[in-house]
Amino acid sequence: MSRSRVSASLVSALGLTQIIGYGTLYYSFSILAPGMAQDLGLSLAQVFGVFSVSLFIGGLSAIYIGRQMDRLGAAAIMAVGSALASVMLVLCAAAPSVATFAIAIILLEVSSGMVQYQAAFATLVESDAHSASRSITYLTLIGGFASTIFWPISSVLASHLSWREIYLVFAALNLVICMPLHVWIRSLGKTARGLPARAKPTVVGAVPPHRRQRTMLIVSVAFALLGFTLSAMLAHMVPMLGSIGLGAAAVVIGSLFGPAQVLSRLINMVFGKRLSPPGLAVLSAVLIVSGVVMLLMSADWLPGAVAFAICLGLGSGINSIAQGSLPLYLAGSEGYGAMTGKLTAARLAVGAFAPFAFAAAMENVGLSFALAANAGLGALSIAAFVIVARSCRAQVA
Repeated sequence: MSRSRVSASLVSALGLTQIIGYGTLYYSFSILAPGMAQDLGLSLAQVFGVFSVSLFIGGLSAIYIGRQMDRLGAAAIMAVGSALASVMLVLCAAAPSVATFAIAIILLEVSSGMVQYQAAFATLVESDAHSASRSITYLTLIGGFASTIFWPISSVLASHLSWREIYLVFAALNLVICMPLHVWIRSLGKTARGLPARAKPTVVGAVPPHRRQRTMLIVSVAFALLGFTLSAMLAHMVPMLGSIGLGAAAVVIGSLFGPAQVLSRLINMVFGKRLSPPGLAVLSAVLIVSGVVMLLMSADWLPGAVAFAICLGLGSGINSIAQGSLPLYLAGSEGYGAMTGKLTAARLAVGAFAPFAFAAAMENVGLSFALAANAGLGALSIAAFVIVARSCRAQVA
């Protein structure tokens, strides 16, 4: 098999596992949370509180997971992660108490860090560091369909099955589809490394070593703040749109998020060669914050809600690319797994509190205040990314 065919097969397989991974382990939660709360005798805020704790612990585990990806190989970690996700989904579905449910959700988020973009990007960098940025764009183009597919699927399933039964279905998807693909990807990587082709060179970072730590700290803060803003919106998008008076249209509007993600990645794939990874990061933050402001200003006005979902999707799509390409651009491919593990840990640890904090703010202070505060945090991320972009331009000059 030629190197180009290996790359295409790798991206296609990873794309399918990302759709299932994000769809079953992340996007479905907001749809299923009301049923969980009613079944377990909890308030909706308490259920999202458990989710926030799980995101926080899962975020902290990303540092260790990143180091293990550098040591054992990212595809091997993804295969283990799929198996763990399946087991935890079953445990969650069978949970007889709130304590068991909470433990299962926490371990479920740990497994998420082993199978979602952090690990997938590292797999692509391991395969070919020089083509990784392009492959990351292709991968996120496919993965962008996760919300479009799984928000409606989760809503339909929730009208016929309990959340426990749905989690059993999701467990089967991770076990029967994702785990075999990850095992195959691992063997594909071994085959590719054995090809008598050119040696795969490493990528040297644009930032000199003596300035790298400070730059990566700023990037980490920026991604963490933007992650909080985006996490709050994604965790509550469909219920939030329904609560402001959009009713059944909320699912349809929320489903625009996925195609907008795909559109932004497609545009970047065709026209984005002139825009550097720091520029992509700035653009993603601007789009996400603009979407939140649009919803704040338009309230229950249907066109405003549509613009919100589209802007949020466009920004999220570009942000996913920036999460993979910006660290590679700034610091190079050496130790990429550990480096992105630290960035992911910061982003998820801060973003972990977003679902609970936003739910609490909506219940106690009101949606308008919650949206305004969220937009303010996103604006700080814009400033941080601008600092990094200007620093890179000065370095080139």
